[in-house]
Amino acid sequence: MRVIYRASLFALICLIAACAVHNKNRAIKAKMREETDASLAMAHGWLVSKHATDETAALFYNMKLIAKKQVMFGHMEDNRNGYDGWKNTPGRSDVKEVTGAYPVVYGFDFGGIASFRPDSIVDKEAKITHDKVIEAYKRNGLITFSWHYSNPVSKGSFYWKQSPVNAVSEILPGGNYNAVFKTSLEKIARFAATIKHKGKLIPVIFRPFHEFDGDWFWWGKAHCSTDDYKALYRYTVTYLRDSLHVRNFLYAWSPDCGFNSKEKYTERYPGNEYVDIVGMDDYYDLRVGQSPSVAAGKLKIVSDFAIEQNKVAALTETGLENLPQADWYTNMLLEALKESSAQIAYVLVWSNRPSSFWTPYKGHPAEADFIAFKNDPYLLFGDKIWDLYRISPDEIH
Repeated sequence: MRVIYRASLFALICLIAACAVHNKNRAIKAKMREETDASLAMAHGWLVSKHATDETAALFYNMKLIAKKQVMFGHMEDNRNGYDGWKNTPGRSDVKEVTGAYPVVYGFDFGGIASFRPDSIVDKEAKITHDKVIEAYKRNGLITFSWHYSNPVSKGSFYWKQSPVNAVSEILPGGNYNAVFKTSLEKIARFAATIKHKGKLIPVIFRPFHEFDGDWFWWGKAHCSTDDYKALYRYTVTYLRDSLHVRNFLYAWSPDCGFNSKEKYTERYPGNEYVDIVGMDDYYDLRVGQSPSVAAGKLKIVSDFAIEQNKVAALTETGLENLPQADWYTNMLLEALKESSAQIAYVLVWSNRPSSFWTPYKGHPAEADFIAFKNDPYLLFGDKIWDLYRISPDEIH
């Protein structure tokens, strides 16, 4: 009897202990869920679009976290074309073929989708881009779109020299071409609604009307007033967000590098209600012969402004064409990113083609340097990234 009693007592003690552990684990999980929900709600409150999807809010939250310690590497059209002429080949990536890892950030452009070309060509481009966005997303990739928008008045080039026709005031409300502009935005919204994975919309960073402080695009500072530029950016956001109900966009704003102060940087800033990500395109300050300190100082201006306004900062375009400086990635770009301790979420270099490439190929003199750049712990490539579209309790702590 004593043996049975002792065995029963021991079993009871074990059961009580197991229940206590189970209850404790449930409490821990419940607390983690509460913290995650609170972080997600906080992220939603930061966004331009208060009705953005949870995945879009989580992406913004994770970018803010990453920027405090590391920088994600990106490549324009990484899975669309390459240095030796390949196009849309499944699995190919010039970055992966050299470093063994895909980039985190994949750059695309709405120029071929929201354009004035025949519908058959636009539909083909949209299908290819759709499939490549899905491919990148499945790798935990971050998707960003610029918009090299053909002049909506002349239907000509986005470059002013090739189509010198004033357009900004004409496409704003009250202008003769506002309906044309709205149709273009509707094409973007329709595409945004098609990019889904497992029934969920894929978040996108949309970066319209970039490098506006230059004069090479029809929306550049020489071709429209400051007020008209701000109105153009604001109208783009509000029409997509409020009229077309796009819920999977973060909105990025990025001048070129022609500034040396916060005041100059924000001269055409449309306002916090319209911008999630503040950036800079900078090729000029990172050319051969320059000191990385020049770009570093400007990145610090961008980063400080982002922190002050609760935004995310990025180096939205850069690169050295054909890489004549073999150590450019480590001794120019990496140094510029590190020098000022700026909080930069990602950097994106431009697209590769046979006559113009921005990441090296195997056998190129810059190959070893690019591998060293990739292996620096300050950089994040695709082999080290986690799920950017979910807030992890581990990251909260």
